[in-house]
Amino acid sequence: MMRFTEIGQQLRAYRLESGLRAEEIAARLGVSRAALYRYEKGEVIKLDTIKRLAELLKISPLSLLGIGVEYYNRPVGFFERLRQVEETADQLLLMEGPVCYLTTSDSFDSALAEVFDEVAEQTGSDRVAMRSMAEQVMGIQSARKRMYNMRRPSIIAMLPLPAIERFLAGGVAGTIQASERVRRICRQVAAAEVENIAQIMETEPMGLQFGLLTGSEPTTSFGVLRARDRANLSINPFRADTHPSAHTGVAMITGADEAVAAHQRVAEANWREALKGPAGAARLRALLGANT
Repeated sequence: MMRFTEIGQQLRAYRLESGLRAEEIAARLGVSRAALYRYEKGEVIKLDTIKRLAELLKISPLSLLGIGVEYYNRPVGFFERLRQVEETADQLLLMEGPVCYLTTSDSFDSALAEVFDEVAEQTGSDRVAMRSMAEQVMGIQSARKRMYNMRRPSIIAMLPLPAIERFLAGGVAGTIQASERVRRICRQVAAAEVENIAQIMETEPMGLQFGLLTGSEPTTSFGVLRARDRANLSINPFRADTHPSAHTGVAMITGADEAVAAHQRVAEANWREALKGPAGAARLRALLGANT
């Protein structure tokens, strides 16, 4: 049985991934833009239309049907799809870094917006398109955070210490060139975010746990997102402070049992060895002291 709501969600994510405007896709399909938006909201869609959409978006029809692995090579498409999966997730088991975006402050987003704005100004005639791209991604990210704050699924997040050290040294979006004024703000925000993580580790609130990975840095960032009736694995090369134009890898989402189980085992093994609670908070504060 086809789940038209889920097909619509994936259609929207792949449309954003493609960079095509809704009116372009609608025109090529021979339907109105309103009809395309109705498909994205879960209206019944014919299999022939799914095949034609897949051809336009250069993906397999199976991807739109939620079968197999979904691939995204642009942050906008991946973050939109992640937002959709998070809407129904009750538990998030994450190995990523240097922060867990969903628990960051509004200051993190403000610093990121300043960096993106400077990048847009440096691109000359492309500044409008660059700014629009950044606003689109920031809008999706803000929606993810709002949904988390409303639903409060449980989170277990493992953060590699080397990634946190680089974060403190370079600040938010540390790999993106920015003016010294903005870079100073980004470092201040990074320090505040790490202090917030330390406070959470000290108080250990219900449903939110952090662990610090002190050994070799993981080669892959991933998350296992569990809802009542299913689990999804996301493999993510895009940090939350990645510029929207970045092509740093290919993100993947799959519900395959073997993939979910394998990554669950890796996460659980790392969690057992992770530095937690007050000991983890003390380690973070030592890093903060070394960077002042």
